[in-house]
Parts: sequence; C-alpha cells; structure tokens
Amino acid sequence: MDWYGALRPLIFRLDPETAHNLAFWLGGRLSAWPRLREPDQAAFLHRRAFGLDFPTPLGLAAGLDKGATLLPLWKALGFGHVEIGTVTPRPQPGNPKPRLFRFPEAGLILNRMGFNSEGAEVVAARLRGRPAGLVVGGNLGKNKETPEAQALDDYRAAYRLIAPEVDYTALNVSSPNTPGLRNLQAPEALQPLLAGMLELRKEMGLERQPLLLKLAPDLAPEDLDAIVEVAVASGISGLIATNTTLDRGVVAEPLRTLVEAKGAGGLSGVPLQPKARAVRRRILAALRGRLPLMACGGLGSGEDVRGALDDGAALAQIYSALIFEGPALIGRIHKALR
Repeated sequence: MDWYGALRPLIFRLDPETAHNLAFWLGGRLSAWPRLREPDQAAFLHRRAFGLDFPTPLGLAAGLDKGATLLPLWKALGFGHVEIGTVTPRPQPGNPKPRLFRFPEAGLILNRMGFNSEGAEVVAARLRGRPAGLVVGGNLGKNKETPEAQALDDYRAAYRLIAPEVDYTALNVSSPNTPGLRNLQAPEALQPLLAGMLELRKEMGLERQPLLLKLAPDLAPEDLDAIVEVAVASGISGLIATNTTLDRGVVAEPLRTLVEAKGAGGLSGVPLQPKARAVRRRILAALRGRLPLMACGGLGSGEDVRGALDDGAALAQIYSALIFEGPALIGRIHKALR
C-alpha cells in the first residue's frame, strides 16, 4: 500500500514548513527504531564515482536534511548517498517566513529559505554518529551577513568542521536566496575561492576527499564554458548541476501568475527538468570527460534519472519529487535503472 499517497492530502493541508518539521519529527522516531531494515542493493546499481563507492547512483540532494538528522532513515529507504546542508559556519535563522511554497498540480516547489542552519559545529557533532555504509556529502555555504570579499573565510570555517566527518564536500555558490552568492560563480571570483579551498584540503590531509562545486541553471552558455575551464584547471573533483532557478519562464500560465505572486525564491521540481538537463548537457560537452558530474534539478522519475545517467552524469540526486511522490519513488527509480 502506498501509505504516503494516502496521507498526502492531509500532509498538504499543512503549511509546507510545518509539514516538513512534522515529517522530520516522525522520521526521527522511526530512525531510532532498532528494527529499521536496510535494503539489499543489487550489484548492478553500484557505482564508483569521484573516487568513492556508491551502493546506488541515486542520492538525496542538499536542502532537505540540512542538519544530518535522519541519516539512518535515508539509508533504510534505499538512497546510495545523502548530501546534507547547506551548512553555514555560524548558526543563522534564514529568511523570514513564509518562505516555502508547494504547487502540487505542477510538481513545483518555490523556496527562499536562505540557508537556515544550526551551524557547522552542531552539525559536525551530529555527523560523528552517522550510520556506516552510507555515503554522506557536506554542502557548504557562507553566512548571509558575510561580505562577498570574505566568502572564502566562511567556506574554510565550515569545511574545517564538516569535512572530517563526511565523504565529500560541495561548495554551494549557486543558491539564489543569499544576496550576492551567485556572484561567486564568476571566473574571477571562483578561481581564488577554489584555490583557497584546495589549499585548506591539503593542509588538513584530505587530498583524497572529493571537493565538488554546485552550479546554477541560470548561467549563460558562454559563462558555463568559462566556469568549466576554471573548475578543471583548479583541480577540484567534479561538478553538481543544477541548483534551483529564478527563471519563471519554466512555468506555464496560468500557474506562472500564481508563482510570481508568492514573491522571490528559487524554483525546483518538474518544470525545471528541461532547463536543468540542457545546462547539464552543455557542461558535459564542455567537460569532455575531464571531470565527473552529479545530476540534480528537476529529476522526478526513473526515466529522468536514467536519462541523466545516459547523458553522461556519474550520479543523480532527487529532492522535490520525493516530497510529491513519497519514498516509493526510490524503488521505482531503481526499477527503471534495470
């Protein structure tokens, strides 16, 4: 029985953030259940990417489990990896509420959460009790009040605490909900940021740990090409594409008017899929196999995930589709990958 499908009408009557908090409270109780079973992953699902072994190419994207609170549950549901965060070096509440909106008729989510985070010290302490056998990534960001010129200091502060507790790290320079953050994607800003992070990685003796960069879907094609060259030349381990979009043009009327009425924020879910796929294909063409890519953004079905892998992505992540489809989606995706 699809229990999530039966409960979804009740869940969706709640404010999205209230529903999220309730789901995490229930998930926490379930995670503590000693008889929580873990799936037996078929050998054909195993992938090796970024120098790591993944039991399945399907992972949970950053943004859902910001504080690494439900890792045993994600593992039991069948995810091969979980990217926690975005984690900021210091705690911050994020943007004022309301800041999260669902549009179930389109499989669309609008969010302007703004890196609400308990801070790297709290999250790092929780990660020390993480379950074995699950690949965990740490998605890092800067605090809102930190000037762009000092962004590297924030990323380094978060990295020092989070990196020793995870299997890979990802630099989030592409969220649209922290003012000025996307400016860090410009090649002249990105080069010193990546150099500074790689220097710290070496200083900490973590040279073998993958360091990834997450990009926005709203970059011009020529900018994507330039960023790819900076990333390859820097020596980082790979890219993640894409984050949410500011482009309201991905939403058809009359829904677009309703979305615009909710105000600022990034869009994720089904309407993002064509744009995100086009961006990923552009990046993959520019990469020419020099770095692996993690697919993210608009992946809502087994066919979407299989298509991303067929395009050349090493792994794939979902988030919004899980909210609308529930945990049964994970099994359907794995079935499609057969």
